[in-house]
Amino acid sequence: MITIRHRDERGVADMGWLNSHHSFSFGHYMDPNHMGFRALRVINEDRVIPGAGFPTHGHANMEIISYVLKGALEHKDSIGTGSIIRPGEVQRMSAGRGIRHSEYNASDKDPVHFLQIWILPEAHGLAPGYEQADFPAAEKRGTLKLVGSRDGREGSVTIHQDVDLYAALLEGDESARLALRPGRHAWVQVARGQVHVNGQLLKEGDGAALSDEEAVTLDRADEAEVLVFDLA
Repeated sequence: MITIRHRDERGVADMGWLNSHHSFSFGHYMDPNHMGFRALRVINEDRVIPGAGFPTHGHANMEIISYVLKGALEHKDSIGTGSIIRPGEVQRMSAGRGIRHSEYNASDKDPVHFLQIWILPEAHGLAPGYEQADFPAAEKRGTLKLVGSRDGREGSVTIHQDVDLYAALLEGDESARLALRPGRHAWVQVARGQVHVNGQLLKEGDGAALSDEEAVTLDRADEAEVLVFDLA
């Protein structure tokens, strides 16, 4: 079964400096029918104007992933991390028992466009942590590249939850397939372009929940960048 979450159905927050679309309930947007999917709690598509951003604030007991599509995002946190995240890079921050951080557009000229993803951790009170890895476009072209996992295998960032996160770049007759083990579920998020997911067309900003499916199949794409979550 595949259930599509159309982009126009998402919650919206427009603060001038920030334009954000929420696939699941977040902030002032509350929809009891869309509180997350399995361990996946938040997918926000954020656009931040030059020089603006999120001032220092706190989180706890959440795995937070930033995936930059365009521009550069500057991160600083209370465990001493300072970094800039660019397209192709994946950041994982474990809030654990408590962390404070800020996220700003690193440019005073160009906007930044990124996905902010929250995943419920497998345990509360973990030690806060940070990890960042680069995945060149060539590694994602025409295939599903593992970029996040519970055990950090294949150079992926470590997520403290039973989840595998893949990224793919697809165009034209390129296709990719992810077999799902019995009892597993998947969420597909189209970050840009469009692609057919198990025969159904999804466009930029669309998401889809898959349950009781043998596999996730991506094909007939038009300049698509896609994230696939393999979930317990």
